[in-house]
Amino acid sequence: MPNSNKTLRILRGGGQAAGDAAQPDATQQAQPQPRRAAAEGEPKAKAQQTAPEQPQLTPREEIELIKQENLTGRQLRIARRMAQRHNLSPTSDLDAVRLLRRQGIDPFAKQEIGSVLAPVPAEGQEPSANAALPATVRKNPVSDHKPQVIDDDSREREVRKIQRGLVKRRRRRLAILMVKLACYVMLPSLIAGYYFYKVATPMYATYSEFVIQSADAPGAAGAAGLFSGSPLETVTDSITVQGYLTSRDAMLRLDEGPGFRDLFQDENVDVLQRLDPEATNEEAYKIYKKRVIIGFDPTEGVIKMEVITPSPESSQKLSATLIAYAEERVDQLTERLRNDQMKGAQEIYDSAEVKMEEAFDEVAELQTKSETLSAEGENAIISAQISSLETQITEKELELSRLLNNTRPNRTKVSVLESDIELLKGKIQEQRAKISQATSTGESIIQINADLRKAEGKLLVRQQLVATALQNLESARVEAQRQTRYISMGVSPVTPDKATYPRSFENTLLAIVIFAGIYLMLSLRVSILREQVTT
Repeated sequence: MPNSNKTLRILRGGGQAAGDAAQPDATQQAQPQPRRAAAEGEPKAKAQQTAPEQPQLTPREEIELIKQENLTGRQLRIARRMAQRHNLSPTSDLDAVRLLRRQGIDPFAKQEIGSVLAPVPAEGQEPSANAALPATVRKNPVSDHKPQVIDDDSREREVRKIQRGLVKRRRRRLAILMVKLACYVMLPSLIAGYYFYKVATPMYATYSEFVIQSADAPGAAGAAGLFSGSPLETVTDSITVQGYLTSRDAMLRLDEGPGFRDLFQDENVDVLQRLDPEATNEEAYKIYKKRVIIGFDPTEGVIKMEVITPSPESSQKLSATLIAYAEERVDQLTERLRNDQMKGAQEIYDSAEVKMEEAFDEVAELQTKSETLSAEGENAIISAQISSLETQITEKELELSRLLNNTRPNRTKVSVLESDIELLKGKIQEQRAKISQATSTGESIIQINADLRKAEGKLLVRQQLVATALQNLESARVEAQRQTRYISMGVSPVTPDKATYPRSFENTLLAIVIFAGIYLMLSLRVSILREQVTT
């Protein structure tokens, strides 16, 4: 095939002149190559001697000039190998090119590249003169006659032969590709499809939705009523309930109640989905997280739950049980708050009642000690007596004034009136002394009145506190009996009548995509590694 291409090029070169050029003179062929190289080198040497000397460049400037040549990575690697073969010590690939050119060696000449790519001879063995040349096998000896001209039919046969070789190689590569795809993609996908369609146990899913609502009064003022009626009010409770339903505690309660493990330890469940009879809680919890799917939407405040079991009845039963657990957890979230409020209100009421009784005892003790029923009554009696005595004094003084207005008053009557007036004034002084001076009990009326007023004022405050505490106690009792958080069902769990899982077609298609992706990544990785190794 190479000979035919060469002949085609010669024929296209033009006529008899090409044929004459193809037959070199025997004397010229017999002429050795070294002499020709020497003859050609003599003019070059003379030209170099006559050429003016160029300014010397620094190594850095020479490397910058070499960079501007935009050499490929392969050329730089060949230059480094050639520098090592000539016992040079370059600091980089560009420096290797510079050192070789300083030695007068063109690292990119075909002869030099062939010497680099030639195998290194063993110790004690002389290198072959044609070691860097490709092996040449000639079936027919070189003759001096003109090359045979290839006609159109021969050219077409050669082209068809080449095309058949290309098609054969393409078919071989396509067949290898199909075998690889069948082994690494189709066979695992068929196994997965057989499992999903024939082996996998059908699973039944029960869907339910519920929301946690608050029973607080909608007219709550201030910050308490800012988020009233919105999902943000119960978002914390919803997240807490979601965390509880997906916890190990809920799984263990289901295991003790409806029997969660028994459902997946049944022999009717396939091997891949079956739970080992001696499985630990962690293994059971992994199955629980896969079969009980709970999601929470914070924008709407809705909790969505999906329970998957091998039978439809058990699926509906587990879903209803989990909803009951959620409602119980919601009650427990506010139970402590309600109990604390009730307990605090009861303690406040009891304390206020005890202090009110103490205030009553203090008032009674003061009344007994002062022998006074009421300080105001005593004051009123004393004031009335003083007022009566002053009235009598006024009458006596008027009568005395009438007697003294006579020219000859009766001295006896005057003396009697004067004595009466003095006596009444003494009585008034005694009554006034009762108010400010100590009595037989050792305290004055003013002091007794002040003590009684303080005790009665304290008693009045205690009575008001008892009334307020009683009102708060009744309010706390009403709040404790009322459920502040409750679950409102949006979608109730209904027993399914058709298996939801496995979704055979979707799962098989997903398996094909996964295996194809794995094969593609491995093929790319192998191709990259092969390219790195060969270069």
